[in-house]
Amino acid sequence: MKFAPFQFLEVPRRMPRELDVPIRILGWKEIYGQYEPSQAVEQSARCLDCGNPYCEWKCPVHNYIPNWLTLVREGRLFEAAELAHATNPLPEICGRVCPQDRLCEGACTLNTGFESVTIGSLEKYIVDTAFRQGWRPDLSQVRATGKRVAVIGAGPAGLSCADRLARAGIEAHVFDRYEEIGGLLTFGIPPFKLDKDVIATRRGVLEAMGVRFHLRCEIGRDVATQTLLDEYDAVFLGTGAYTAVDGGLPGRELPGVLQALPFLIANARRVLRTTAGEIASERATAGDSAAIPAAAGPAADDESPPELAGKRVVVLGGGDTAMDCVRTAVRLGAAEVSCVYRRDEASMPGSRREVKNARDEGVQFTFNQQPLRIEGGDVATGVRVAQTHDGAHAGESGWVPTAGAQHGERGREFAAIGTEQTIAADLVILAFGFRASPAPWLGELQVAVTEHGRIRVDGGLDYQTANPRVFAGGDNVRGADLVVTAVRDGRDAGLAIARYLAQG
Repeated sequence: MKFAPFQFLEVPRRMPRELDVPIRILGWKEIYGQYEPSQAVEQSARCLDCGNPYCEWKCPVHNYIPNWLTLVREGRLFEAAELAHATNPLPEICGRVCPQDRLCEGACTLNTGFESVTIGSLEKYIVDTAFRQGWRPDLSQVRATGKRVAVIGAGPAGLSCADRLARAGIEAHVFDRYEEIGGLLTFGIPPFKLDKDVIATRRGVLEAMGVRFHLRCEIGRDVATQTLLDEYDAVFLGTGAYTAVDGGLPGRELPGVLQALPFLIANARRVLRTTAGEIASERATAGDSAAIPAAAGPAADDESPPELAGKRVVVLGGGDTAMDCVRTAVRLGAAEVSCVYRRDEASMPGSRREVKNARDEGVQFTFNQQPLRIEGGDVATGVRVAQTHDGAHAGESGWVPTAGAQHGERGREFAAIGTEQTIAADLVILAFGFRASPAPWLGELQVAVTEHGRIRVDGGLDYQTANPRVFAGGDNVRGADLVVTAVRDGRDAGLAIARYLAQG
């Protein structure tokens, strides 16, 4: 195939095929398909191969993006997969869930007058296709060190750390209280963004690398913290941020008010159960009585998602978690789904693509409205809101400061007196974000936390805590952030642990 020196002039940006809205809202499949090889080559050839690639620097893990796009164009797919993994232990996941419009694609030089290269879709294509064709990380030259590390948390930080430890010849044991690996990759991000088969494939890859998983296993209950210190040479803490910010809204305790994460987890478990049941049915039809692994089922504390058919759902918040909630509510049959955000659309912290997808699926957006309280008697019936503006109205008559800044939210808005209204709702979902969730046993590991509950990493090495044998990274250190930043933390912490153990 011939390529013009300026391919982007002749070839427009084309995303993989997208499921039509009337079809996709009926189920849980990923809405974006996969490139055909010729399409991937065509789209990768749009890259200018800039001398100073802004996409690479904007990427939190600093992927070698122009380099693996060149390898795709040259048909060297396995080399592209190897290069993608050199910087990113979870490239097929980041290709799906990263807000590329704010990161690599947003920094693409072609955004100046042209549309950016489809970096995320190509990253996904490289790894998915390489896996299907049999490529796996080559650890043939890795020599076992005899060292063992306990990784607490099987989310993106923990998985990334385990990957780097395995590549360094260190035996990684990953502990997680959930029944599947992935943390919020599995239970927080809905399957229409990240199919759970992708996580299952990654688990197989990691296990083949020597990583061992201990699931449904809670530190402090099933494994004593002293055991971690006695039986492992080092410990990595990737426990995430699960404490919800409730906004301090009066009425939040009413029936019919849910936090975002329990809502998403309950639905994820329902979908996993359904998928497992379908597989079991297909096996039975085929005469295969092999049982579904226990990990595919719900945990003992499983709860079903609420019945939403015919109901009015209001989601409060403007990040990607809010988008996950509104799009999930649509698929659960809600009659009306609204997203209420206290700022304007340009200030929304989530992916623009996710906002577009939600809007395409029928979600209504209400901007510049500050939630004041949740109304209702026996159950929630609506949300009382007031019009807002940014700090430009400070000191002006008729505008009063909102309470948002008191609850850890970004910035400070002003609400207009006399603009209050009630948005009717049968169910209200709070998606204001998350704070770090310090485990009660951290003190037993001589690990300190900040006043905000984040783990302190002030040792001599990167990601090292006050206990030199304990490292930490991801949301439990920095607060709720992107998947890719957790990946970066886990990757770099794994390398730091390897250096630490080599010194001993």
